[in-house]
Amino acid sequence: MEGKKKLTKELGLFDVFAISTGAMFSSGFFLLPGLASQYTGPSVFVAYLVSGLLILPAMFSMAEIATALPRAGGAYFFLDRSLGPLMGTIGGLGTYLSLVFKTAFAIIGIGAYAAIFWDVPVQLVAVAATMVFTGLNLIGAKKTSGLQNFFIIFLLVVLGGFIFEGLYTVFFTERIEGPSANEHFTPFFTNGIEGIITTAGFVFVSYLGLTKVASVAEEIKNPERNIPLGMLLSLVITSVIYFLGVFVMVALIDPKDFANELAPAATAAKQLFKWMPGQTGAYLMVGAAMAAFASTGNAGLLSSSRYPFAMARDKLFPPRFARVGKSGTPILSILFTSGLVLFLILVVSEEGIAKLASAFQLFIFMLINFSVIVFRKSNIESYDPGYKSPWYPGMQIAGIFVSLVLIVYMGWMAVIFSGIVTLLSFLWYYYYAREKVKREGAIFHWFALLGKYQYSELENEFMTILKEKGLRQGDPFDETITRARITSLEKDVEFDDLVAHVAEVFSTEMHASKETLINEFMTTSAIEPALIIPEVSILYAKSEGVDHPSLHIVLSSRGIRKPVGKGGISSEDYIRIFFFLVNPPSDSRQQLRMLSRLVDIIEREEFVEEMFDHKSHRKIKEYLLHNERFFTVRLLPQSAQFELVGKKLKEISLPPDVLVALIERDSETFAPHGDTVLEEHDALTLIGEPKSIAQLFDKYLKQ
Repeated sequence: MEGKKKLTKELGLFDVFAISTGAMFSSGFFLLPGLASQYTGPSVFVAYLVSGLLILPAMFSMAEIATALPRAGGAYFFLDRSLGPLMGTIGGLGTYLSLVFKTAFAIIGIGAYAAIFWDVPVQLVAVAATMVFTGLNLIGAKKTSGLQNFFIIFLLVVLGGFIFEGLYTVFFTERIEGPSANEHFTPFFTNGIEGIITTAGFVFVSYLGLTKVASVAEEIKNPERNIPLGMLLSLVITSVIYFLGVFVMVALIDPKDFANELAPAATAAKQLFKWMPGQTGAYLMVGAAMAAFASTGNAGLLSSSRYPFAMARDKLFPPRFARVGKSGTPILSILFTSGLVLFLILVVSEEGIAKLASAFQLFIFMLINFSVIVFRKSNIESYDPGYKSPWYPGMQIAGIFVSLVLIVYMGWMAVIFSGIVTLLSFLWYYYYAREKVKREGAIFHWFALLGKYQYSELENEFMTILKEKGLRQGDPFDETITRARITSLEKDVEFDDLVAHVAEVFSTEMHASKETLINEFMTTSAIEPALIIPEVSILYAKSEGVDHPSLHIVLSSRGIRKPVGKGGISSEDYIRIFFFLVNPPSDSRQQLRMLSRLVDIIEREEFVEEMFDHKSHRKIKEYLLHNERFFTVRLLPQSAQFELVGKKLKEISLPPDVLVALIERDSETFAPHGDTVLEEHDALTLIGEPKSIAQLFDKYLKQ
């Protein structure tokens, strides 16, 4: 059942970029610049750039946690697993409300731009759009990544044309000599540095699309590369377009009207694209704006409605919110979220919505920065981010400080409202969820250094996530399998004697301490429950003198009785397959990744029986390697590969990322070297990158 719940990893780098960028180019560009200029005047475009710089600590922190824990739920999941369910409740509700506010803000933008062409009330259009999006979400309408990617390309082309045409008009036409001489830019800072900081906090909502990447982290391929790179590319491109685009708006729109302008991009576009017939340029900009608002509004309702759903699964919300309808959607959660959006549209002003959304997100980002410190200090080995935030912990401390300062500059209303939500979240947790939730966060592992208790199941959960993430590029798992020693036992052996024998073999081969290895093999660790598989035991050690990972596999047809002292296995169980893995002490997380890969292999159906069915060491190792990274070819007469017979291995032209790992000859298996001469009937096991392996398979084996 668990496998059916796992989300498919199908989002690539451009998908990450598109999700983040698409969510940021709606209200921030098409609705907010005029309102934001009230606080700082013409320098509003500088405030956008400052806001983009100030979000860097939160982006780096979120990227680190997302690569370590790529799980649906985003910021809520991160805060729950780092700071515990109380802060998870506060953070989850805060993030949820931030997304709801942003969704309401985006949908109001649809009404604002519709009012440019038709005499319709802004709120009425926004309410109608909300109802449409609610219906789409209830019936399970899905937005494909291809459609989203097309939308982003279209939007970037339109905005690029707007900026190019605008800059040309500002600097190279007689109508405007230049921004320095234009009255639109005088005075430049209407409220000094305080105005810039206030405005930066106000437009912070423009960068909230970064949080959506964390929400879909579980569905991203190669998250350790694509999440941080996609987020950084999105932030850089978005910041540049905001900076230049808002500059063009300031230069073209009358300062008296700009502060109250709800459709500044369209208003500016009316003065551009004179080479197009009629108002084509303005129509194009309005079309792009409404598409951006619609996409953000629909996606916002989709993503925000999943927060009550996810929290209900974790017992922080009533269980009815986790119920899924026939269409596969959380109906109650969607309806509840739509009701909140409608309430905000009808009751709160556009400016108020933006302030509250920014204040909540600043609070969440402050907690996310602190969470990185907690995870690092907790010493949980299975916390294994593929990307680590630079300049730790200074980056995180700066992010916390920046968030606090911006929240203060947002005004007392935003501070008080954030405090009210925090208080209500605390009361909700204390009176509703506290007795239902038994887990604790990583912060208790940090407190363990002070004599407090840990929540041991957190290690198991992180180990499960580690297994799902898979190996990291450069992890020598395949090489370790091909070099592995395999021992078959037909007689009865005591468990302690077996451990001592294997430790002695390792100590002889690697000059490691036998006693150290025995102690390491026999010590129970926090991740032990994640390694328990019937009839199979994985024992592992780290020791000085070990310079590369090494594996010893022991097969016992009769089984070896393993005592209770290791891993909680019943004394009645007998182990038939042992894996002894030793690693250098310098990279404990690499050992965890290799252990998680072993567990993934061992959990195959009929694993024990299939291991004993293979009669040669080559067959056993190929079974353990079995994936798209290897294949076996036998040098038989009248075959394409027979041309290799008589050649030295170093004389054979293979792709640089492919290695002949094993050769089986006359029932013996060995690792070859460059001077090994290939003989007729040799069976070669090749490992390498999937693309190169597929090419060799087509060349030698495909008929």
